[in-house]
Amino acid sequence: MITLRKSGERGHLDHGWLDTYHSFSFGDYHDADHMGFRDLRVINDDRVAAGMGFGTHGHRDMEILTYMLEGALQHKDNMGNGSVIRPGDVQRMTAGTGVMHSEFNPSRDEAAHLLQIWVLPERRNLPPSYEEKAFSVEDRRGRLRLLASRDGRDGSVSWHQDVDLYGTLLAPGEQVAHELRSGRHAWVQVARGEVELNGNHLATGDAAALSDETALDLRAAMDAEVLVFDLA
Repeated sequence: MITLRKSGERGHLDHGWLDTYHSFSFGDYHDADHMGFRDLRVINDDRVAAGMGFGTHGHRDMEILTYMLEGALQHKDNMGNGSVIRPGDVQRMTAGTGVMHSEFNPSRDEAAHLLQIWVLPERRNLPPSYEEKAFSVEDRRGRLRLLASRDGRDGSVSWHQDVDLYGTLLAPGEQVAHELRSGRHAWVQVARGEVELNGNHLATGDAAALSDETALDLRAAMDAEVLVFDLA
């Protein structure tokens, strides 16, 4: 079964400095029919205006991953971490027992575009931690590159849940496939471009939930950037 989540159906809030689309209920956007998918709880498609950002705020008991699409984002937290992440960078933060952090667009003239992803952890009260890795264009071109996993295999960042996150960059006509083991589910998020997913057309911002499927087949109709979540 494949259930589509079209871009225009998502929650949308424009705060001026932040233009954001929510695939699932978040903050002031509440939709009882879209509270998450399996252990995937949040996908926020955020555009942060130049020189603006999220002031210091707290999280707990969540695996938080930031995937950059355009521009840059400066991160600081009370664990002593500080960095600027850019396209191709994947940042993972285990909030666990509690963490404070801020996120700021350091550019004077360029907006930052990112996907912020929250996954429910396998248990509560984990020790807070931070990890960041860069994945080159060449590493993601024409293949599903593992970006995050429970065991950190193949150079991926690690998080505390049985979820494998893959990323790919596809040129027009390029195709990738992924087998889904028995009992597994998938969420496919199109960050940009257009693809065909098992016969379904998806464009920028569109997504699809897959259950009781044995495989997924992605073919690009134009240049595309896609995330694939393989979930228990």
